[in-house]
Amino acid sequence: LQVFDDEGKDVTPHPLFRSDPNTVVPRQGKLLASSAYFGATGSVFLSSFSMHQTSGANASLGSFTRSRLLTSYNFSDVQVRQEEIKEELTEADLDRRVDIYLTETETIWILDMPSVVVSVESEDAGRVLERNRIYVDICKNRPGNDCFVEKMMQTINGAAKNKEVQCDKIIMEDKGMMVTSWDLYDSFNVSEIEPRSKAGGSRATAGKSSKSHTTREHDQTMSVSSDKGSTTSAIMISESAVLARIHEEEECHSEAILRSENFQQDLFFMERILMENIFQPKLATYRQFPVLTDPDTTSDSGGTVAAVKEAKQEEQDKEKKDKEEQKEASINPSILSDLSKTPEEIVPPRLERLWSYACELTNGHSVSSMAWSKVNPDLLAVGYGAFDFKEQKKGLACCWSLKNPMWPERIFRCEHGVTALDFSMASPNLLAIGTYDGSVAIYNVRSCNDAALLDSSESSNKHTGPVWQLRWVKQDRGATGDGKKERLICISADGRITEWLIQKRLDCTDLMKIKRTESEKKKLPGEKERKSEVLISQQAAGMCFDFHPKDTNFYLAGTEEGHIHQCSCSYNEQFLKTYRGHKGPVYKVTWNPFSTDMFLSCSADWSIILWHQDSQTPILTFSSATAFVHDIMWSPKSAFIFAAVNESRAEIWDLSVSTLNPVISYFASPRVKFTSVLFAKNADCLLVGDSKGEVSVFELRNLTAPNSNKV
Repeated sequence: LQVFDDEGKDVTPHPLFRSDPNTVVPRQGKLLASSAYFGATGSVFLSSFSMHQTSGANASLGSFTRSRLLTSYNFSDVQVRQEEIKEELTEADLDRRVDIYLTETETIWILDMPSVVVSVESEDAGRVLERNRIYVDICKNRPGNDCFVEKMMQTINGAAKNKEVQCDKIIMEDKGMMVTSWDLYDSFNVSEIEPRSKAGGSRATAGKSSKSHTTREHDQTMSVSSDKGSTTSAIMISESAVLARIHEEEECHSEAILRSENFQQDLFFMERILMENIFQPKLATYRQFPVLTDPDTTSDSGGTVAAVKEAKQEEQDKEKKDKEEQKEASINPSILSDLSKTPEEIVPPRLERLWSYACELTNGHSVSSMAWSKVNPDLLAVGYGAFDFKEQKKGLACCWSLKNPMWPERIFRCEHGVTALDFSMASPNLLAIGTYDGSVAIYNVRSCNDAALLDSSESSNKHTGPVWQLRWVKQDRGATGDGKKERLICISADGRITEWLIQKRLDCTDLMKIKRTESEKKKLPGEKERKSEVLISQQAAGMCFDFHPKDTNFYLAGTEEGHIHQCSCSYNEQFLKTYRGHKGPVYKVTWNPFSTDMFLSCSADWSIILWHQDSQTPILTFSSATAFVHDIMWSPKSAFIFAAVNESRAEIWDLSVSTLNPVISYFASPRVKFTSVLFAKNADCLLVGDSKGEVSVFELRNLTAPNSNKV
């Protein structure tokens, strides 16, 4: 029996049970039963097979299956002949696309046993090892330890705690006063009369006052004890009213006293007196005065006792020197010069810290520049601002007085960090300030107002980069008569050196536009000429400048390229000379005040170079530490001594002693960098500013200046 579909294909199903034709079937009923069983089994199998077919399969297979089932059921008694028929596939069947989708069934976990070991290379290996080590330590320390006790207990609710607090004893006071009957009546009715009198007008007040006078005469014959309750309340009301009135009068009087100008001035002088008492030993050392000793002093307050001990030690050393000089009187004079050098060699020069200008306001701000007043040598202006672009914050400019090292006399707040400042010589009350955003402002230090007199905000020609240095310079250029006119000169990172005109507003003209210069490279023999370098920007960033101490028409300008240009105020297009020696930005350049043909320069290449103005080759190079040299300054008393600060220490160099190592080195505290240096005008002291906002004052001990003024 064969079954064909609508297209003529043989779809005859193969039976699951193949019977032997030689076997005799004993009963027909069993055959029918087996056929029925076969039909049921085949239907189940084919139905499950049809459910797993894809959408692209032929849907007519189900109908053929049903027909096959019916046929096998109805014609079960017919003997089936097994034939193998090969299905022939056409080209259309071969070209037909059959989609087969493979899907993953859900994973069935029959047994899950977590591992008790961890791989050494896993992320949790360190944590597991640490936990095992702690457990091993606990097991070792547990036997015989009182902290580990096996005990069973039953927990209950926590018991309530009683807490006692000790306070001041409450003091009770009894007060008494004597009053008359009319005082009682008037005081009792004041609280009721005053609100009504304000609303009702003056008539009610007049009526009550007349009534008060009539009752006052009538109450002279009354008994006070008849109205005891009203008397007590009247006393309390009158007493509270009087106390409140007295308290208000005292507050008004105290506020008037605190706000008075005379009281503020008295407090100012009192503060100065207290500061001078506290810092008297330090200030006396700064001014080279004898230190006053207090016999009643028992404790060290502000370093007083330490300063007294130092003064006594100095007196003892002086006495020893006098005794040695007396002994030398009998020695041959030819060897006196050698003996006189012995104490200096024994006691090396050093820096002795006296105090520091610092307060809570300047904490966290880096000291960027310092300048002394041209008239008052005790007045110091300090600028606070960051040099790094990422660390910018609001700037400060403070004027510190030697009479109060703990709080500045004037405070000027700026929107951007202060990078340079200087006092005027012609008008000592004017302070010029340059900021990181390129602004220039002028303040009046005599005024208590912190607003600027003039600023460059309205100038169309203002700087577009940070103002790294500014100075007031006296020049006879364009001045009438013998007098010299003072000019404000600035150098900025935008490559311009400007001169500011102080009129109704600040405006500037360019003295020089610093142009980039090609680096000079030696040409090797046989080498072809190299092409000129292509410059991204034609202007070089200016970093510092300094005018010649004798001829202010000439000045030096340091750039970010590492070059130093000698310029003239008469030429604004080209340089007179170019000094090439540094390989990093030049942070400071300064002329020698005594030997005016020599100048120093410091750079970010860790070096300090001594130059002669007639030679473009460095004379001496000083390098003592691998750190940026931020600032240098010549000593105002010697042509051989100069100070320098780098990030890690402050140094004093004496060219008459050594050109290889500094004579004094003072190291900075951890996480603190030195940023600026300044010599005191009227004392043998050095001022050093750091990144923490402090300006430390040091005394130069045992440093003798050479007599010669020529290097």
